[in-house]
Amino acid sequence: MMAAATVSVQRALGKRLVPPLVVILGATGTGKSKLALEIAKRVQGEIISADSMQVYKGLDIITNKVTLEEQAQCPHHMISFVDPLVSSYTVVDFRNRVLSLMEDMHHREKLPIIVGGTNYYIESILWKVLVDTGQENGTQLKTELEKLGGPELHRQLMEVDPDMAAMLHPHDARKIARSLQVYQETGVQHSKLLEDQQQQGGGDGLGGPLRFSDPCIFWLHSNIDVLDKRLDKRVDEMLSLGLIEELKDFHLRFNEKKIQEKSQDYQHGIFQSIGFKEFHEYLTAGADINPEEREKLKMKGIEALKQATRRYARKQNKWVRNRFLKRPGTNVPPVYGLDVTDVSCWEQTVLSPAIEILECLRKGERPSVQPIRIEGVVTHNKRSHHMCELCDKIIIGDLEWTAHLKSKNHQYHVRKRRKAAESSAPEQGVESDLCSTPKCPRKASLVPGAEGTEDNEKQHL
Repeated sequence: MMAAATVSVQRALGKRLVPPLVVILGATGTGKSKLALEIAKRVQGEIISADSMQVYKGLDIITNKVTLEEQAQCPHHMISFVDPLVSSYTVVDFRNRVLSLMEDMHHREKLPIIVGGTNYYIESILWKVLVDTGQENGTQLKTELEKLGGPELHRQLMEVDPDMAAMLHPHDARKIARSLQVYQETGVQHSKLLEDQQQQGGGDGLGGPLRFSDPCIFWLHSNIDVLDKRLDKRVDEMLSLGLIEELKDFHLRFNEKKIQEKSQDYQHGIFQSIGFKEFHEYLTAGADINPEEREKLKMKGIEALKQATRRYARKQNKWVRNRFLKRPGTNVPPVYGLDVTDVSCWEQTVLSPAIEILECLRKGERPSVQPIRIEGVVTHNKRSHHMCELCDKIIIGDLEWTAHLKSKNHQYHVRKRRKAAESSAPEQGVESDLCSTPKCPRKASLVPGAEGTEDNEKQHL
């Protein structure tokens, strides 16, 4: 009787998919959407976009959405369904909708294929890492709090949750407001909720446990110089497809009035998309500007877009290395690397290995291609708090602190202080010991062992 019931339940729920999902990571311009489409057509898959800008309607070119022709080849989800004037769509909204979609796919025995662009969107699906207060007016409260500004918000957070305040930069108004919002809506310190989450079975210092066991994760990577050239070329292709016209039209329909009302904000919603703020001067130039100056502003925007795109690609790759390859833990899944440097041999170096790996995992066999080796334990604390008195700056994170000590600006202040000390006491040969590369004015690791992830807003949005 029990066996019959078990069989009926399995039939009702559908056969358990192995792997339960595929995640395709990689910098912009590495061909993630292309690989997702090829896999989906071969294994009855459906594609879920994990791009925080592609959820909004409009700006299809600048956000690099797949074409309607590509979308017609297999089901695509989480693209162009949020009003562009909505700035309150959060990672919690994304997670809830995607988990519902995945449950439906599993019932229909379809393989979810998540194509990544936004790091914390992907993390919200792979791990149980979000604090959900369940309050419908949470976004409005957070928005009101942000208006107080970073320093005042940080002062308030120090009073109610000093551990969380120590992890956040005093000027990071968005994340501080999020922590205050969590405290006000739950009555529990944000740091305590995160600690409880990390202590769940399978959790660790990076967050809660994996949501799905044994996901298949591909990382598309490329030689950085080759990728830079490819990204510049892609911007040129966007221009030929009508990027400038798209930006002008969107500006007239949605942004012009906001600027007139002094309510324009490039930190929320689709307006934070790479490419929009880079053309701000060009889009807002008055009718009295001469054609030559207008053309200069357009070229300035194009160059700024190319630079921002290259920076973003590096940020995406850095997150993959930090989150998957440099921070081993009980809940970090293996990652299979696929080299996309030479696109002329895409079939041999990318598509065929990906299909072979996926098929082996589905059969419970070990692929001939091994996952990328974890590079070793990183002991750096990403939430340590440092104060550089020479530069009058607060630096969060050990790696960031090391980079600051080597920066040109910091070294300039070191030399300036040393010269001042030598001139004030030349007969003693005094050298400033206030700051040098091996030791510096002050380092206070306020929360020992507290760590975060690269560009990780998952705990704060």
